[in-house]
Amino acid sequence: MANLLGTDLTVLPHFAAHDATAADLVLRWTPRRVWIDDPKRQAADAAVLTGRENLAQAMILRLLTPRGSLEELGHSAYGSRLHELIGRRKTSSLRNLCRAFVLETVAQEPRVEAKAVELTFDEPAERFDSFVFTLVVQPVTEGDPVALGLEIGL
Repeated sequence: MANLLGTDLTVLPHFAAHDATAADLVLRWTPRRVWIDDPKRQAADAAVLTGRENLAQAMILRLLTPRGSLEELGHSAYGSRLHELIGRRKTSSLRNLCRAFVLETVAQEPRVEAKAVELTFDEPAERFDSFVFTLVVQPVTEGDPVALGLEIGL
């Protein structure tokens, strides 16, 4: 199942999903012999995520990337419209728009079912200028759902 969910570089500093708590930008030291003159030296390599952690990171990145910002790279539909909420007054209508944008983004990710398992807002944890929610998605490869939490600033 891990290969079906993919492998990618770890790029999320300080962001975490329930399944991606190990996500960071720390270099991983590996005991590979790459220097003939000093066999005790170790090499650093970029950390990677696989499986569920990679899927959680992919969902966070898709939600936080403004739709259209990768157009020059050939991915004009990638991302979400959550950036459109910035600068707007927090209302129940805006919360519903946030919900719609999140669900629309989930439907774009080919590695999860098009419909979210759960999307709940944590209003007590929110500030006057943010929405806090938990999103649970079901990988298409079956297995347990993947949950992640985000705070979106307005």
